[in-house]
Amino acid sequence: MSEAIENLSKAFERAMAIRPKVGGFPYLAETLRQAGVSRNLWYLPSCQSLYLTDLGPVASVGASLTDGMADIPPFDEEMLIAALRKDQAGESTFPEFLLSTWNAGVVSYDVDFVERTCTYYGSGGERYVESYSVVEL
Repeated sequence: MSEAIENLSKAFERAMAIRPKVGGFPYLAETLRQAGVSRNLWYLPSCQSLYLTDLGPVASVGASLTDGMADIPPFDEEMLIAALRKDQAGESTFPEFLLSTWNAGVVSYDVDFVERTCTYYGSGGERYVESYSVVEL
C-alpha cells in the first residue's frame, strides 16, 4: 500500500469516527483537507473517484449505478438540491445520495477542499456550485 493510500485510509477512519450523522460532510471534508487532500473528483454513474493529495493522486472505484449503456437523465437543479438537503439532514446513505444525484442529471462533481466548494456538472455543461461550512475538529 502506498503512503498516499495509507494516509487517505487513515483520514477516512478519523472522519468516520468524529462526523455527526446530520451535517457530517464538512467534518469529513476538513479531515481530508488536514490530511493533505486538495480535491476529490467523482464520475457518475461509474462511481470512480480521484483524490488529489500531497502524497500523490489516488483512484477509488465503487459499484456502478448502471449496467452497460444508459441514458443520462436531464440536469435538474431542483432535484439535485433536494438530494443534497436530504443527505445533509442525514436521511440518505452515500450510495443513495450518488443515485439521487445521478437521477438529477449529474455526471460528475468536484469537491475543492481548499475553497470548500462542491461543483456538480451535467452532461450539457450545466453546473451547480455549493459552498460548505468551515468546522473545527
